[in-house]
Amino acid sequence: MAPNKTAERVNERKSVMPLKVRNFDQDGLDAEPSNAELQTVNVQQEEPEWEGFEDKDGDSESEDESGEVVLDKEEDIPDKDESEEELERLVFGDPAGFKDGIKSFALHRLARGIGEESEEEEKGEVDLGDVADRDLFFFDSGPGVLPLGSLVAGNARDKEDDGDKPAWEDSDDERLAVSLASVPRLRKLRETEEDDVVSGKEYVRRLRKQYQRLYPTPEWAIQATEKSTKKKRRRTIEDGESGEESASEMDVDEEDDLSAQPLARLLKDADILSRTGRGPVKRRKLQAGTVDIQRLKDVAKAGPSAITSLSFHPKYPLLLSSGPSSTLYLHHVNPNPPNPNPLLTSLHIKHTPLATTAFHPSPSDSRIFLSARRRYFHVWNLTTGSIEKVTRVYGHQHEQRTMENFSLSPDGKYMALRGSSKKGGGVVNILDATTLQWVTQARIESRGGVADFVWWGDGSGLCIAGKNGEITEWSVRDGVIGRWNDEGAIGTTVIAVGGKSGRDGWLGGDRWVAVGSSSGVVNIYDRRAWLGNNPSTNDTLTQEDTNNGIPSTPKPVRALDHLTTPTSHLAFSSDGQILAMASRWKHNALRLVHLPTATVFKNWPTDKTPLGRISAVAWGRPSEAEEREGCLVLLAVGSETGRVKLWEIRA
Repeated sequence: MAPNKTAERVNERKSVMPLKVRNFDQDGLDAEPSNAELQTVNVQQEEPEWEGFEDKDGDSESEDESGEVVLDKEEDIPDKDESEEELERLVFGDPAGFKDGIKSFALHRLARGIGEESEEEEKGEVDLGDVADRDLFFFDSGPGVLPLGSLVAGNARDKEDDGDKPAWEDSDDERLAVSLASVPRLRKLRETEEDDVVSGKEYVRRLRKQYQRLYPTPEWAIQATEKSTKKKRRRTIEDGESGEESASEMDVDEEDDLSAQPLARLLKDADILSRTGRGPVKRRKLQAGTVDIQRLKDVAKAGPSAITSLSFHPKYPLLLSSGPSSTLYLHHVNPNPPNPNPLLTSLHIKHTPLATTAFHPSPSDSRIFLSARRRYFHVWNLTTGSIEKVTRVYGHQHEQRTMENFSLSPDGKYMALRGSSKKGGGVVNILDATTLQWVTQARIESRGGVADFVWWGDGSGLCIAGKNGEITEWSVRDGVIGRWNDEGAIGTTVIAVGGKSGRDGWLGGDRWVAVGSSSGVVNIYDRRAWLGNNPSTNDTLTQEDTNNGIPSTPKPVRALDHLTTPTSHLAFSSDGQILAMASRWKHNALRLVHLPTATVFKNWPTDKTPLGRISAVAWGRPSEAEEREGCLVLLAVGSETGRVKLWEIRA
């Protein structure tokens, strides 16, 4: 039988190992090894067989049969004390819970020193007498900064006002404390003589309070935000570019937002709902040459963007203003002190720079229409507080890629949208103002597309001005009535109608037509001069006339060249006695024209009139009391700086 070489090699290795065997007494102290033990270690074992390798239970350890020395017996290895077990758990991890072990080491000891109170401490159930001194005190080289742990029992004012919630919170404020008595410049923040150490949040609160005491809120800011009478309400609609998003999904800044309440509650502070509908008033005539105009308190101060749209409510003294800042403002027109022209509410639509906003022209309809350079527009119903989003004009999406330019008919039945297609001229889509469904379409053959359009006075048709100077008279029922050319037109920009012609059944009953151009010249036409060719008044008109009695090249009553830059705004007053023409490309470029003389008033505006760059113009009807005092009409002017100025014209 061959010798067991493996056993020999193992025996030889064991015989030469420089083992130092320690004896442990009962106290855990190691003693010097005895000679008998050393001799036993160096004894060569002659047993050639290793039965330990065949043990299935894994007990393959070599033992001395004599039992004198056993190196790996468990009773010779000392038990681990608590400190060793804790160190092993921190270094190698705790199988029972690694995160719990790290948390107990990193936060349990330090949080008590930096001011994070436990649940027991918040409930007042912890006895600080049993807490170690090292957990109560912490020394820092920074001046005036102490651990918040010292405030556990003394300082309980670490709360912020419920109405002044910060936009974000810094966790370091909870871990720091500031000594007010140790720093001379901070002693003014103490409320009592014994007051010394405060938390980080309390320190910030007292600094803010001290700043407000030294620099109080100015009166103009209080009036602008209306903190003295009411809070400013704002509704935010989260709209993306996708048309699938619902307009009802919005972010309301305040839970009790009046902008979503019925109209009666929205206007209860304005004291205007008790007014009954006014009947027709006696018309006062203005004299040419000079105008009696007085400036009133501004409706709005400088804002974040220009005011590009102004609209007066047909019944209540309300003014609607908006601009590219995506915010719509609703003011109560009341220039009397102490709070003139207060802001009732505002509506903010994200990512929607508003281009056109308008009240519904019907006094019984409380809807507001809002549009921007987008494929959709919104309808805000003040009665119910709901907001409807119209995303497309079915069947005409390719011709209506933007809805920024719209106009509501004076009778409130239709809504006209200028199309974005220029192929073959231009289009104007007509929607039903109630159902917001497509009704019909007006198409012109003007080169360059539609420059501007305006509804007839009775809402039965449109005057559509092409960029080449051709004017199309279009009826909702009959289509194109006739076409005529603006004299000397060079890039037509804007058109307006006003006054009464005395013929309600012909061309909407409007008398005056004003057409502005890129050269600044404004032509004024009198439709009464066209009545001689009207088929209803001239029986001798031949049947070959296909223009329905409208002259193809009429002569203007007056060509006004007072503006030297392109005309951007034309607006007639409700009685048709005044025309406001303005250009946004030059400072103070606004003139008032008297009708029927078609002459410009000389005394206003002057060189000192602070108009600025005009971006919007609107006429409004004064209140009943103001009409009795002689006020004829109100004039609102919006500027590029966001201000809305107000004037009254007296007769």
